[in-house]
Amino acid sequence: MPPSHRGERLATLLLVGVTAVWGSTFFLIRGLVRTIPPTDFLAVRFVIAAVVMGVAFRHQSLALGRRELRIGLVLGLLYGSAQILQTTGLQHTSASVSGFVTGTYVVLTPIFGAVLLRDRLGGRTWVAVGLATVGLAVLSLRGFSIGVGETLTLVAAAIYALHIIGLGRWSTPVNAVGLSTVQAGVIGLMCLVSALPGGIVLPRTPGQWGSMLYMALAAGVLALWAQTWGQAHLTATRAAIVMTLEPVWAAFFAVLFGGESLTGRMVLGGLLVLTAMYVVELHGRRAPDVPADIDPPAEALHHEV
Repeated sequence: MPPSHRGERLATLLLVGVTAVWGSTFFLIRGLVRTIPPTDFLAVRFVIAAVVMGVAFRHQSLALGRRELRIGLVLGLLYGSAQILQTTGLQHTSASVSGFVTGTYVVLTPIFGAVLLRDRLGGRTWVAVGLATVGLAVLSLRGFSIGVGETLTLVAAAIYALHIIGLGRWSTPVNAVGLSTVQAGVIGLMCLVSALPGGIVLPRTPGQWGSMLYMALAAGVLALWAQTWGQAHLTATRAAIVMTLEPVWAAFFAVLFGGESLTGRMVLGGLLVLTAMYVVELHGRRAPDVPADIDPPAEALHHEV
């Protein structure tokens, strides 16, 4: 297997692992936000992640050039904005509808890529996008209406799509650690500023602190690094399709640990999302050396941020 294919395979496995970690946090978050306001939860979570990454990856962060620092700042602002909007929207809509609307980044990512960057996508990739979207709808929707919560969440999904495109364009294996650290710092600062006006509510019990630390370290530190590194090897659209596994994992952990029952909708929706990932990965393996829908290496780009 050529080195580039090995890198893509490892990147895919890392993103699958990221979605598993993200999916495992849903039932933990539901428990925490009963006693901790959502913005306070985000602030504590990402400040811890930023401090840990700042200490652990200090040298890699200092090695970044001014252009890379600006890129990290922009990517952090995008991700932090999406987190705050998604969390605020969740206060006004159901978790299932929020999950589906957030997952529309799988459609928005290739659309934005085509419009903003003139990326060309093959028919098989669009089939995978369609399968993933239908799978998300089967998994998540129990009725749907457009209100404040849905609107805020849709804006968050659009910003997530821009973040995915940005990582696909500017992340490289060399700068991934430093870039993810800068993002964590920006996200932590944004969430802290948004939570400060009402005061910060901290976890109160050892169990709550355990959940918070897991989400800060596993779903924060490791996930940010893995997504940034993984997207240095995959196109934005392929990464977005792989990341639609998040609600599949969320359903799995909800059944395993959250006391929910396995339903036919979960099975069918999960199979559709898995099929979408298989289609896009099969296309990636069979593609020629420089396919039309593969982004150029980040090192070859000269975009200024």
